[in-house]
Amino acid sequence: MRTATAAFALAGIIQAATGVCQAADAPLVQVQSIPLENVHGRIDHMAVDIAGNRLFVAELGNDSVDVVDLKSGKAIGRISNLKEPQGIAYLSDGDLIVVANAGDGSVRFFRAADLAPLGTVALGDDADDVRTSGGKVLVGYGNGGLAVIDPTNRSLTGEIKLIGHPEGFEIDQKVNRAFVNVPEGHQVAVLDLRSGKLVSTWKLAGLGGNFPMALAGLGGPVAVVFRSPPKLVLLDPITGSAEQSVDTCGDADDVFFDGKRERFYVSCGDGAVDVIERGADGLRAIGRVRTSSGARTSLFVPELGRLFVATRAGWFEPQAAILVLRPSS
Repeated sequence: MRTATAAFALAGIIQAATGVCQAADAPLVQVQSIPLENVHGRIDHMAVDIAGNRLFVAELGNDSVDVVDLKSGKAIGRISNLKEPQGIAYLSDGDLIVVANAGDGSVRFFRAADLAPLGTVALGDDADDVRTSGGKVLVGYGNGGLAVIDPTNRSLTGEIKLIGHPEGFEIDQKVNRAFVNVPEGHQVAVLDLRSGKLVSTWKLAGLGGNFPMALAGLGGPVAVVFRSPPKLVLLDPITGSAEQSVDTCGDADDVFFDGKRERFYVSCGDGAVDVIERGADGLRAIGRVRTSSGARTSLFVPELGRLFVATRAGWFEPQAAILVLRPSS
């Protein structure tokens, strides 16, 4: 009897750690798990090619990028011999993959059709998050800089200095501004992309570890998730003042806004995705979906109605995988 009890207890622990056990009314439901063969260590950010049904996964600890075919649910290609890939982007114009590497500070370009290398831009140190805007590639890197790269000829065309290493950042195409988390400076930096200059810095007392960021629509509030304490805060996009806030799971590394459902998805290293709804009465946590320890990074694709969560190999997870979650309503 004790053995059976212990077995059920262990099964419960494993279910809690892997997110297998989900409530029937959970706001996100797991519909698939895509295995990543021979992938070890931390997994960082992801990008998607919607027309080609491909997901690109930056496998920092494995020095590789996997190409996943979303139709078959299988990895179909791999870029190897990278240097701690962190940020990644897909450019449909040119069918290009852009990979930012922490280990050597390089930004590398590959042809997505056959994964052939096309060129490298050397930034010197800790190339990190990647975004695209106006035909340019923007990359946060080093001790404080946002690089502007021309993807056509793979050349550095501009640089905006910051006081510390940039983490998550977003671009509001409506006003041509970038909002950049700079946790070392305990601030959000606001950059004018037309002039290439820093125009403002926002600081919030008592909050630190601002890593992930999302925009609640063009011209809408800036959602910043802090790790200390774990909290999502909506900031006015003009003044930077805090409008609303709500507690979140810990060790967050990605946040996305689902405009169709007026929800935020926050993925956290403590093994959960928090779903937070924005309504007339403010922000409200409506569910916490278990994933696995260390599953900090994710990607929400509105066109597909799917949230992809990267889980690393570990004690409870013998194999790395991409969990595919869909909103239940």
